[in-house]
Amino acid sequence: MPENAYGSPATLLDPNDDAPELTDEMFEIAEFSIGGTVIRPATGYLGPNGVVKGRPPLRDRAKQQVTLRLDPDVLAKFREGGPGWQGRINAALRKILRL
Repeated sequence: MPENAYGSPATLLDPNDDAPELTDEMFEIAEFSIGGTVIRPATGYLGPNGVVKGRPPLRDRAKQQVTLRLDPDVLAKFREGGPGWQGRINAALRKILRL
């Protein structure tokens, strides 16, 4: 008999375990999908101290935040491509440095 068949015992989380209560903030960042089709992608994740907005760091390759001064025309050229302009700057630097 399948685990979730009618009449089978419910296997709920143990109330004494460490499962967090779902909060409104969790639902605000959650991905919503229907039948495998993503309706709204996630806008954050659950970190060790609760909800964190944005994409989680890529373990050993997490990007570092820096302050960089660029000429206005260089910045305008990258920004005219729309969202993702910082990633395009990163890609251009990697290409020049042959990384």
